[in-house]
Amino acid sequence: MALLGAHMSVAGGLHLAFARIGKVRGRALQIFTRNQRQWQAAPVSAEEQALFAAAWQEWGPWPVAAHNSYLINLASPAKEVRDKSVAALAAELTRCAALAIPFVIMHPGSHGGDGIAAGLQRLVEHLDRALDLAPEADQVMVLLENTAGQGNALGADLADIAFIINHASHGRRLGVCLDTCHLFAAGYDFRTPAAYRQTMAEFDRLIGLDRLRFFHINDSKKGLGSRVDRHEHIGRGAIGLDGFRQLLTDPRFENHPMTLETPKGEDLAEDKVNLRVLRACAL
Repeated sequence: MALLGAHMSVAGGLHLAFARIGKVRGRALQIFTRNQRQWQAAPVSAEEQALFAAAWQEWGPWPVAAHNSYLINLASPAKEVRDKSVAALAAELTRCAALAIPFVIMHPGSHGGDGIAAGLQRLVEHLDRALDLAPEADQVMVLLENTAGQGNALGADLADIAFIINHASHGRRLGVCLDTCHLFAAGYDFRTPAAYRQTMAEFDRLIGLDRLRFFHINDSKKGLGSRVDRHEHIGRGAIGLDGFRQLLTDPRFENHPMTLETPKGEDLAEDKVNLRVLRACAL
């Protein structure tokens, strides 16, 4: 079975995310290493590093990823935003290296109205800059997340992701995080065996399944091809349980981490229900 888990809060300390994921019996974890809506962020302290390592060891040998700041937009038309984004991504990579987190997940960003081609060119250039600024994070892989395609967002078409990987100077350090809600909203169906095979074959043709390292597993409030990014609880959205059964019974992904990004309260009851539903889909 795939390694199922969730995004967890780090309120009170980074290491406390492990206690939270343990409460839902998760086997994969995603966190923000710092406030996702601020440009400036402190480096990881020695105390944080030690507490995080100890809590991870106690939880188990399960995978952890960090999601970078929502402010980062390496494809922005504005030089100031691009420069801030480069510095913020380099800092995120450095924090993850200090915490031994192997993956940083990032949205490709927005072209700001200049068109996909211009946006992708800027993204590649400034992604290279950020990676150059963080040589100590050489073992941290950047996972490009596909998007629903709202507004001027890049990455709804899998060909966008392929372009970035194929044109970046640090292509070996790039992989993919596939978000099921975004995939569906962008127009890729996977609710039937035939549709699932077609979508995964397209991913393999354009990008290569070996680049797929992580999943965000979310249902979609909106329909196929809606281009609207609205996560829903598993089985309650337009994807439905059949789509998740296709994914969770695919032996190619039985050891891949898959984390929920669905709404929840402090008691994590929603995560418990969603994970129970997903585990049943895998049987």
